[in-house]
Amino acid sequence: MKKISKVLAAMASAAAITLTGTSSAVNTLLTAPQETAVAVDTNNDDWIHAEGSRLYDMNGNEVWLTGANWFGFNCSENCAHGLYAADVDDFLEAVADHGINVLRFPISSELLLSWMEGTPNEVSSVQASYNPPQDVVGEDGTITPAGKYGDINRDFVLEDGKTLKNSMEIFDIIMQKCKKYGIKAFIDIHSPDANNSGHNYELWYGKAGITTELWIDTLVWLADKYKNDDTLIGYDLKNEPHGKRGYTGDSCPDNIAKWDNSTDENNWKYAAETCANAILEVNPNALIIIEGVEQYPKTDKGFTYDTPDIWDAPADKSPWYGAWWGGNLRGVKDYPVTPTSGTSQIIYSPHDYGKSVYAQTWFEKDFTTQTLLDDYWYDTWAYINDQDIAPLLIGEWGGHMDGAENQKWMELLRDFMIENHINHTFWCLNPNSGDTGGLLGNDFKTWDDEKYGLFEPSLWQTQTSGKYIGLDHQVALGKNGISLNDFYANYADSEGSNIDGGKTSSGTIIEPEKPAATTTAKKPDVTTTKKPDVTTTKKPVVTTTPAKPTDIVYGDANCDGSVTMADAASIYQALGNADKYSLSEQGAANADCSNPGDGITAADALAVQKLSAKLISKLPETTK
Repeated sequence: MKKISKVLAAMASAAAITLTGTSSAVNTLLTAPQETAVAVDTNNDDWIHAEGSRLYDMNGNEVWLTGANWFGFNCSENCAHGLYAADVDDFLEAVADHGINVLRFPISSELLLSWMEGTPNEVSSVQASYNPPQDVVGEDGTITPAGKYGDINRDFVLEDGKTLKNSMEIFDIIMQKCKKYGIKAFIDIHSPDANNSGHNYELWYGKAGITTELWIDTLVWLADKYKNDDTLIGYDLKNEPHGKRGYTGDSCPDNIAKWDNSTDENNWKYAAETCANAILEVNPNALIIIEGVEQYPKTDKGFTYDTPDIWDAPADKSPWYGAWWGGNLRGVKDYPVTPTSGTSQIIYSPHDYGKSVYAQTWFEKDFTTQTLLDDYWYDTWAYINDQDIAPLLIGEWGGHMDGAENQKWMELLRDFMIENHINHTFWCLNPNSGDTGGLLGNDFKTWDDEKYGLFEPSLWQTQTSGKYIGLDHQVALGKNGISLNDFYANYADSEGSNIDGGKTSSGTIIEPEKPAATTTAKKPDVTTTKKPDVTTTKKPVVTTTPAKPTDIVYGDANCDGSVTMADAASIYQALGNADKYSLSEQGAANADCSNPGDGITAADALAVQKLSAKLISKLPETTK
């Protein structure tokens, strides 16, 4: 099944508002002192490994990855979104304070290649400035008075006070900031090319000149760069490999991701294993996170990827088990990913969504945890946890708060992950995700209290006092959390945590040079029932063209009487999800402010941004 875009493919800039990179005029607004790029963790003691279905630190104590996604490095902006509005320190401090102990960063192979080759892609949609304490005299003699600039993302600007740092430098700074606030990170190769809709592409190669070899080389390069910094703890090798067999031909097409025992280039199992070996050779401590595919053949009935599909076949006649994109991990039971060094660093990572993304067949009934297990979860991915094959990490889950079926599904999956110690990263922090929305409001600062309230119980926290537990042994997770050492020294044996029903543990703190002997812990039992076959259907795309009133205030999309960056965000949201973020008739008329009459496009949002940045003096803007 083709999963609907979560990154707002219809949004030309994925709601990342451009303040820098628009023109040289904007860059002249930026000034800040040079600061340290990335700090190397001298302890290097926070690496994680797997035993059975659980994850452990170097001391043999259990850990639980409970986090969220922050996308943007995968997009054409080449940077995490929201930094046009939010300061990175304020942003990550709030993330840590809200108990998120790990961030998944979608990124493109194209961007990593630019870093590896020493020509990092430039970023856009980032605001960076510095309020100078005294007058600054430029090379041309121009005086910049003290206090002229703002104070946001000052670390992102070079010493000349005008030049924005490149994408690699900004990524390094973000990793440094994550370290500062006790947050761990892993990257996800969201697409080969830097593309806001890149997740729609099926494979890990074949776009922007990215070959299988370059995909591996870039990941190895980054793993080597960060091998002595345990802030970046893992690598999600490819987001949602997918594709369907099709109805013709006597062999599997080479443009879909499959999972079998071949060495074909499009065999995801073989590619993932090859890539894992290469990464682990330079950093044996890195977690290797492996997603599934879309279809898996009914091998028990003799079907393979060479078997053509059957048009409109009933579930019991179809040669295939379907799933969400990248969600099908049935192949693990037949062909597990087994690196040369063993499976201690392997995590399998399905994605799972609710009815608001697509109305799958398992949502047609009054579903429960048991029916979800029976109809989809267990045989698709949950068996991996239940049978102690490997840990699971639900790399993406989330959705709109509809007060109905979608919200019910989120609550059921949340509770199942807690009860079975399944790691997860919520989709997403970003508000500019059309299918799901985000934990943050349009300003990338305000938290959605209702959605966070649903999500928050799934964060790792002490059972009684509710202190959020970080994954760094020394650094506490924000001001509301504790370090891993603090948890095992002072809380584990008295109140435990919210995993496994509050089970306590007599953990020990870690000595970086002398890790203690490892221990194991048994996971709870899971009720198992075999699921029926799954059929899928593509969701249609809906577009709207509102009528225009006569009294127009160009740019005022939210009709609040002023033209601000909030109007640009409203336009982007409407483009991405007109059903949820529709503009009023008046707002739609106001929004058509670039070449009026052309309809609402990303150019209208950009025109509002230009006005806010004083690059133009009035609206409407005419560019034709």
